[in-house]
Amino acid sequence: VQLVESGGGLVQPGGSLRLSCAASGFTFRSYPMSWYRQAPGKERELVAVITSAGDSTNYADSVKGRFTISRDNAKNTVYLRMNSLKPEDTAVYYCKVRKWGSDYWGQGTQVTVSS
Repeated sequence: VQLVESGGGLVQPGGSLRLSCAASGFTFRSYPMSWYRQAPGKERELVAVITSAGDSTNYADSVKGRFTISRDNAKNTVYLRMNSLKPEDTAVYYCKVRKWGSDYWGQGTQVTVSS
């Protein structure tokens, strides 16, 4: 299993970013996918999750209405569109898949929201 995140960077408050997570080594279309984030000095937290077919999503209250998770099963990629970014969204963002009871993580991509 390999997960590779990209798309992070420095953005001003109110700005937008789209993160991508390219997956390989497993049957991507068969598994739900999740995005997590970890800010400095804080525990890693769940941001969003999407079903294997992409027909249902769920979000942390802190990002509802601003973030959108989606997936392209033909490209083995899951996305996180982030709008109206706030300084408190600053964190390392990770994608995750749970396969046969084990969690697999990418290396993370840094998102910094600052003026």
